[in-house]
Amino acid sequence: MPGMNSGLNPGDPTIVSAFRSALLHQGGIALAIVLFLLLLWATARTWRTPVAAVKDQAAETSEAATTGWRAWVTLGTAAHAGPGEAPARRLLRIGFGLIWVLDGLLQAQPKMAAGLPSLVIAPTAASSPVWVQHVVNWAGTIWSYHPIQAGAASVWIQLGIGAWLLVAVRGPWSRLAGVASVSWGLIVWVFGESFGGIFAPGLSFLSGAPGAALIYVVAGALIALPEEAWRGPRLGRLLTGGIGLFFIGMAVLQAWPGRGFWQGGKNGSLVGMIGAMVSTPQPHYLYLIVSGAESFSTAHGWAVNLFAVTVLAALGLLFLSGRRWLIRYAVWVGVFFCLADWLLVEDLGFLGGVGTDPNSMIPVILLFTAGYLALAPEPAPAGAEAADAGTRLSLRTLRLGVLRDKLAAASAQSLAIASAIAVILIGAAPMAAAAANRTADPIIAEAISGDSALIDSPAPGFTLTDQNGRTVTLASLHGKVILMTFLDPVCTTDCPIIGLEFKEAGILLGSADKNVELVAIAANPTYYSTADDRAFDTEDDLTTVPNWRYLTGPLPQLEKMWDAYGVDVQNQAAGAMTAHNDIAIVISPAGQIVQELSADPGPASTTSESSYSVLLADDARQALGGS
Repeated sequence: MPGMNSGLNPGDPTIVSAFRSALLHQGGIALAIVLFLLLLWATARTWRTPVAAVKDQAAETSEAATTGWRAWVTLGTAAHAGPGEAPARRLLRIGFGLIWVLDGLLQAQPKMAAGLPSLVIAPTAASSPVWVQHVVNWAGTIWSYHPIQAGAASVWIQLGIGAWLLVAVRGPWSRLAGVASVSWGLIVWVFGESFGGIFAPGLSFLSGAPGAALIYVVAGALIALPEEAWRGPRLGRLLTGGIGLFFIGMAVLQAWPGRGFWQGGKNGSLVGMIGAMVSTPQPHYLYLIVSGAESFSTAHGWAVNLFAVTVLAALGLLFLSGRRWLIRYAVWVGVFFCLADWLLVEDLGFLGGVGTDPNSMIPVILLFTAGYLALAPEPAPAGAEAADAGTRLSLRTLRLGVLRDKLAAASAQSLAIASAIAVILIGAAPMAAAAANRTADPIIAEAISGDSALIDSPAPGFTLTDQNGRTVTLASLHGKVILMTFLDPVCTTDCPIIGLEFKEAGILLGSADKNVELVAIAANPTYYSTADDRAFDTEDDLTTVPNWRYLTGPLPQLEKMWDAYGVDVQNQAAGAMTAHNDIAIVISPAGQIVQELSADPGPASTTSESSYSVLLADDARQALGGS
C-alpha cells in the first residue's frame, strides 16, 4: 500500500523527538485551558452576596442543632441524587472511559507517529479486498504525510473522550460523550482496523473479530441512549439477546470447514494467530506462556478448536435464554474464556511498541456484563424514610441546601466536561487542517536525510547556457533566490524525481515563485527538458515553466562547477555523476549560499518526495524573508 510508506524508520530520532515536542506543547495548552476554566469556576463560586451567605449559614446551624445533622445529610443526598445512574450504564461509562484513556496513552508511544501506517494499518488491510485497501489507504496516506499531527491528534482525542465519559455522569452531556465515542470509534474501526477485518478470510472471534473499536461503538451507542431506557429490563433483554446471536455467529464462523481452524500443525490458522503474537517483543514470562499455547495448539489443533466452538455456542445459547440465572453462569464462563483468550491468543493485545489498544476481549467482557446487570430492575430511590415526623426539618432550608449542593456539583462537572472537550479539540483541530493539506510535512525529508546545513558564504560564480541557448551567469540572477541542483544524464531514478520536486516547490511558493529561480546543472539538459523524456513520468513539458533553467556548458566549465559546489563526480569524461550527491543549494538574492540540503528523497515514496518539495519551498521563503 504505497500511500502508507513514508520511507522512515518508525524509531527515527528526528520524528520521535518532534512527536514528543508536539505532545508536550499541546499538553501545555491543555493544562493552560484547564487552569483557566478552574479559575473561572472558582471566581463564579464567590459571586454569592455576603448577606445571603450569612443567612444560609445561620439557618443551617439552627436546623442542625434542633433536628440532627445526620437526618439532614441523608435526606439532602437522596433528594440530590434522584434515581441514580443505572449500574449497567455506569459500568459501560467508566469501563470504556478507562479503556479510551489507556488507548490514548498507548498512542503516545514513540514509534506511533512514523510507524502506525506501515506497521499497524497496512498489515491489517493487506488481507482485505482491494476496495477496503483503497478506503484504508486514504487515511493511511494522510497519516504518512502528517505523522506528527496525526499521532498527537490520536493521543488527545482518545484521552479527551475517555475523560469525558468518566466525568459526565448523567444528563445530555453524558449522552453526548457516548456519541463522541461512537464517532471516533467508527473512524478507528474503518480506517485503523480495516472494518475490523470482517472482509478478510481469517476472521475469528479469537483474534479480535469484529474489531475492538466496533465494541466501543456499541457501548457508546448504549451510553447515548436516554436514561429512561435503562429503567426496566427491556434493554437488558435486547442486549443479552444480541450478544447471544453474536456468539452463535462466531461459533459457526469458527467451525466453518475449509478455514483452517480445524487443522493442527504449523499451517493451522489458530496456530498462525498465536505464532504472530509469539514474535512480538514482550516480557519473557509472557513469551513462555504464549509460546506454550502455540505448541499445544500445534499438537492438538482440532481439540482446541472444538473447545472454542463449543464454548462460543454454549455462551450464545445461554445469553439467548433470557433467564437471568442462566445468564449469570454465562457471564462467569464468558469472563474466564475471554481472559484466557486475551492472554493465550491475543497476548494482551498492546505489547510490542505499536499496540494501540488491549484488543477486543476486555470490551466484550464489559458489554455482556452490562447486559446482565441491565436485566435487574433498578431499585427505587431510598432516603424518603429519613424524613419522619420526628426530624421536623425545615423544608425550605433543606431545599436551599440541596440546591446549593446541586449547583456546586453541576458547576464542577461542567468544568471537567469543558476541559475534556478542550482536550479533544486540541487534537482534532490540527488534524483537520493537516487532512486538507495535500503536501507532506517537511520533517519527513529531514528525517530521511538529516537537517540541512546552515551556511553563509559567497556562491561560486558560473557562466553557462540554458536550454534556450541563452547565457546565464550568477550575476544575471542577482536579486532572486536560487534553488540549485545537479542532474546526471544517465540517472533515471533520483535525478528526474528531484527535478519534479523542484517544480512542485515552485508551485507551493505561489506568488513568491516569481522571485525564485529553479536551476538545474546538467551535462545534457535536453535529456530532462523535453516532453518526450519518460523518466519524468509527466505529461508537462518542463520548458513551459518560466523560471526553470537547465544550464550546461563545456566539460571543463562543468568540472569547475562540480568542484566549487562539492559535487562528487566519478566519470567526468562522460559527463556522468555516478555515485554523486543528491544535493540542493539555496542561494540568497545577495548571492550567498544560505542552505545546503544533502537530501536523498529518491524514489522511496510519494510522501518523502512531497515533503522534500515542501522543505525546498520553506527554505526559499526563508531566503526571501532574510534578503
